[in-house]
Amino acid sequence: MPPKTRFSREEIIDAAFNIAREKGFDQITARNVAGKLGSSVAPIYVNFENIDQLVEAVVKKVILISQELLSKQKEKDMFAKIGKASLEFARDYPVFLRELTLKPNPYSQSYSSMEEALIEEMGKEGEMSKWTVEERKEIFFKMRAFQLGLVVMVANDQIPSWFEEEKLGELLMETGKDLERIQKIKREEKNK
Repeated sequence: MPPKTRFSREEIIDAAFNIAREKGFDQITARNVAGKLGSSVAPIYVNFENIDQLVEAVVKKVILISQELLSKQKEKDMFAKIGKASLEFARDYPVFLRELTLKPNPYSQSYSSMEEALIEEMGKEGEMSKWTVEERKEIFFKMRAFQLGLVVMVANDQIPSWFEEEKLGELLMETGKDLERIQKIKREEKNK
């Protein structure tokens, strides 16, 4: 049977996604993708102008996956949703997590618009609806710093053996509540 010569755009994206999932975005090359497909590089360039365009399509797929993980969370609190989705992403896609958080890259730029939307969303919830945008930004940054450290530990398999993995979500929530309490105390002291 001769090798397949036609590949859909999605098949090519899937092949590149699988390469990146194992080895990182910088391993998406025409030669590597063609090897994964068992073809020449021609089908890649029929569907994409260049490799950067293919990498961008893979990144979009990764972002969609992270959004799906977020949307399936049952929590009411936005921080809980984000935190638990991030933990799941770190467990299932450790290479992508490291690629998107530990390396400078143009793909993280899209996070700023999502961050603004999340900060706005925070203002719709309970106590935080009384907070200024600056106060919400401050707590968002603190929670993100903790959450990022925790998910990097998960992605790098650095959670101590004595800490039960199912308690990671609880740790995230507990820390979030602690930060919220501290911010509330700061607001009260400021308004005296």
